Amino acid sequence: MAIKSTIFKVELQLADLDRGHFSDYGLTIARHPSETDERMMIRLLAFTLYASPTLVFGRGLSTEDEADLQDVDAAGSVERWIDVGLPAEKAIRRACGRSRRVIVLSYGGRAADIWWRQNSEKLVTQPNLHVLSLSPGESQALAGLAERSMRLQCTVQDGLIWLGNQSQQLELAPKILFSSNP
Repeated sequence: MAIKSTIFKVELQLADLDRGHFSDYGLTIARHPSETDERMMIRLLAFTLYASPTLVFGRGLSTEDEADLQDVDAAGSVERWIDVGLPAEKAIRRACGRSRRVIVLSYGGRAADIWWRQNSEKLVTQPNLHVLSLSPGESQALAGLAERSMRLQCTVQDGLIWLGNQSQQLELAPKILFSSNP
């Protein structure tokens, strides 16, 4: 018998001063049985950074060739393709050909550094790619916020993110590894 995904409910109050985007979101996130709290929370962080009424979570780890999050316009074109972790260079290039903007939010410390060194030469040629990296401390602190039912507040200003609940506040500063345009 297959193990089912675990469902997490999130009430998110977002104030993104960098983009002038202020909204409340009621989110349902399915955590795949093989996914960690750390990865799931980084997917949630990616949502907060690029939130829009049309941004949705992908179907999960078991679905190849699909973004972790994607923003599709009314005509069905992918505006934003967002992947979390250390995706294959070929998959990123393929995503760059399918969407207007591709964002990779990497994490994993030394493994992420090695991944970037091995792939950066080919990836920096992509005109619509943006690659960010979280430190191990940031990603592990995010995992500490994971609960089956979450009420989170998030403020984004000058590239810094303050995310927290009633008992804990995190300050995150994702490092920009590459951006084809600001």
